Amino acid sequence: MDADMRKIFTAGIVLLILICMVTVSASTGSMDDPLITLSYLDGAFAASLRTDVSASLGNAADNAMNRLDEIYRNYIGYSFTPGYIGISLAAGETVTLASGGSFILLSGAATVAVSSGTVINISTGNEVATGSALTQNRRYFCTENTTMVITAASASTGQLDGYYFTSGQGAVAPQYVFTDVMQRDWFFEAVDYVYRNDLFAGTSATTFSPSMPMTRGMFVTVLHRLDGRPEISGAGGFSDVVNTSLYYYAAVIWASENGIVTGYLDGTFQPDRSVTREEMAAIMHRYAAYKGRDMRAPGEVYDSFPDNNEVSSYAVPPMRWAVSREIIRGSNGRLLPRNTATRAEVAQIIYNYREKVG
Repeated sequence: MDADMRKIFTAGIVLLILICMVTVSASTGSMDDPLITLSYLDGAFAASLRTDVSASLGNAADNAMNRLDEIYRNYIGYSFTPGYIGISLAAGETVTLASGGSFILLSGAATVAVSSGTVINISTGNEVATGSALTQNRRYFCTENTTMVITAASASTGQLDGYYFTSGQGAVAPQYVFTDVMQRDWFFEAVDYVYRNDLFAGTSATTFSPSMPMTRGMFVTVLHRLDGRPEISGAGGFSDVVNTSLYYYAAVIWASENGIVTGYLDGTFQPDRSVTREEMAAIMHRYAAYKGRDMRAPGEVYDSFPDNNEVSSYAVPPMRWAVSREIIRGSNGRLLPRNTATRAEVAQIIYNYREKVG
């Protein structure tokens, strides 16, 4: 067994021990089970659990989780949502959920088939048998090694989270309503991810403004949120970032303290200036280094872009890294390094980082 495999194996053992620690002395699936109760309340497991394991075992836990995610998405064809989204099903249509996923029927009628494992009705703590009719407003949860298939007996609506896929025309829609973000848009999944994880807010209650340019202050704020909004320890050295009431103040100070941004020669940061694609690559490159990620960057992909000679010298290594990791994939076969980046493009790049780097 090589060192990486030992780390992943150890990560699995530690995770198992931690899960056992929080579930002892409770009836599995009951409202007294702390692990189940946490899922019942907010639809997510404790983020600190993975963070603590990652801190102890380096990248082994992240790599194992990312590999599992890759298998579900790329080889089995599941989509993933970390928080509840709505779904509408016509009679006869199905939605399939995997371990850790759950479903709540809001209207209509549907039945459940358990093709493997165990499904728990969290509201009652009871195991659910194949063929059972779902009760509205109850949460049906897939335990370990479980696959659950929900079949609509009539036109139905519900909510789901976790890994899932739908048959027929089953329409999955976010619980938010952005009138300018459609499921057919190339950036839909990325916008869904950044909004649901509180990395971006809408520009209004009903709009995301995907084509709006992203400012430097906005971009650094997104990274600060991605890192869990760490506290800052002092004041920054930028002459134009001094007002502590501005939304980007803490983010810019944090980024400066950790070498993620450097500002301009005149001592300014220019937070309201639109961020360019090469600036974005440079900031992402420094952020990944700050997080201790693998910074190797084969140059073959970068060299294939016909406009790579337009990249500023400071941004060549970051851009080479970003395209080699598929964080930036170009636009119509070009890097367009001096072009400004839109909110949709930044959402996609953050999503790509999460998928490809971790």
